[in-house]
Amino acid sequence: MATLQRKARVTGLFYLGLAVAGAAGFLTVRSVLFVAGDPQATLANLTAHEPLAQLGVALELLVVLTQALAAAGFYVLFREERPNAAAGIAEFGLANALAILTSAALLATAVDVADDPFGDAAGTVQLLYLVSGHLWSVGGIFFGLWLIPMGWAVLTTGWMPRPLGWVLIAGGIGYVLSTFVAGIWPGVAAVLVVPASIGEFWMVSYLLIYGVRPR
Repeated sequence: MATLQRKARVTGLFYLGLAVAGAAGFLTVRSVLFVAGDPQATLANLTAHEPLAQLGVALELLVVLTQALAAAGFYVLFREERPNAAAGIAEFGLANALAILTSAALLATAVDVADDPFGDAAGTVQLLYLVSGHLWSVGGIFFGLWLIPMGWAVLTTGWMPRPLGWVLIAGGIGYVLSTFVAGIWPGVAAVLVVPASIGEFWMVSYLLIYGVRPR
């Protein structure tokens, strides 16, 4: 029992790290540096705030690391009781980590171009940031998919509240759907990811506070 609780809390720490790194990098640092529709402003921001741009790359790499470790943590936690669900969480989580890893490489390239410009440096930097943002968007498919087997594991093991399992499954489905409608109906996409946000916060909190409660 003690070993199971330790696995749960370590997984919760990795999941918390993923949430913090993602919010700090994609939602905060990127919003300071990237100016939609203005390549010159984006290039100027990278040039003037190079340490911040480097921090953005480091935070994306931290997202990759914590996503991979969280995926591995969930696999270790559920593999004996629900091996198929555990494998699904791990596979979809690692696929999302690979998408963000590619995004981190693009941001690192943008920093290099801003530091040593050539050709249309502003256009190149803007393009790199745009592709990076779209990798986050399409990678949301895998981030949504990893919530579905996670919710199923919660429902079938009885280790956590059943409503948490249903919220995770609904959140995963909503997250996947949001990737298809984000470009057409951004308002609808924002609503679709709300259950996922609730489920993730609930899961992280439960893992850190209670661990698991086997029947």
